[in-house]
Amino acid sequence: MMQIDNAIHNTVGHPGPIGVFDSGYGGLTILKDLRRALPDADYIYLGDNARAPYGTRSFDLVYHFTLDAVKYLFARGCQLVILACNTASAKALRSIQQNDLPHIDPARRVLGVIRPTAEVIGEYTSSRHVGLFGTPGTVASQSYDMELAKLHPDIVFTPHACPMWVPLVENLEADSPGADYFVEKEVKSLFAGDPEIDTIILGCTHYPLLYNKIIKYIPAGVKVLTQGGIVATSLLDYLKRHPEIDSRITRGGALELLTTEEADKFSGLASIFMGEPSPAVRVNDLTAAIYDVKIYSHKRHYGVKNI
Repeated sequence: MMQIDNAIHNTVGHPGPIGVFDSGYGGLTILKDLRRALPDADYIYLGDNARAPYGTRSFDLVYHFTLDAVKYLFARGCQLVILACNTASAKALRSIQQNDLPHIDPARRVLGVIRPTAEVIGEYTSSRHVGLFGTPGTVASQSYDMELAKLHPDIVFTPHACPMWVPLVENLEADSPGADYFVEKEVKSLFAGDPEIDTIILGCTHYPLLYNKIIKYIPAGVKVLTQGGIVATSLLDYLKRHPEIDSRITRGGALELLTTEEADKFSGLASIFMGEPSPAVRVNDLTAAIYDVKIYSHKRHYGVKNI
């Protein structure tokens, strides 16, 4: 056993899997598209389900929880971590990039999902009126507002918080008749704020599981963007531009799923998100000492082999 900081030190410079982090299950929708785009890469997914949801938590708490997860994934050998969570990307990414990485290991990278989405949104909207469905935390952070103002200052942006949507998904109610009430309510509220919206960002990685409900209630012709494909395309471009990061990704096509809650429960829901059997392992404490990670940073198979 060794402490997290020592384990991180022992993996400096060694190739490892891509780490993918979310507060719960939603990041699996990103992971699914990452594996399609980079099927030969190894992945470790970590869901902090025991402390979810992040959407209503303070900036400071989300930052500390996210930093715990990033350091844990670094200790497991990851040289690159994707925050597949809009709330973590909004409330923690910049602080980790600017304040923590230089001290932990300046050669590693942590990327989010907001910037890639904001970069491409101009390609989809004709009216230049864009809406967003997000968690209360993501909307309150104004991260999308700031990115869009920098990248597309002509776009009129209307964010809308949907506090009930994540609980619907995580309680397996996304396809239930009751979900229609909450989806229709939020769609009507968004368009009441700006009826000229022609493009909507699903700014939470849980929301793709409500996609079929959402498109029932939006006006004809309005585009609804999910983030998985956008993030995957952005990562491919990033790795082409940064071969020094690409060279530190192990290539065995393997996947390991980790959760801070009960593993069987996570596996059941993960199988729905991933569309395939998804066994998981429980991590009891992200800050506790862990087994010698030299084992993980050099072995090719981390868990479930891609089929």
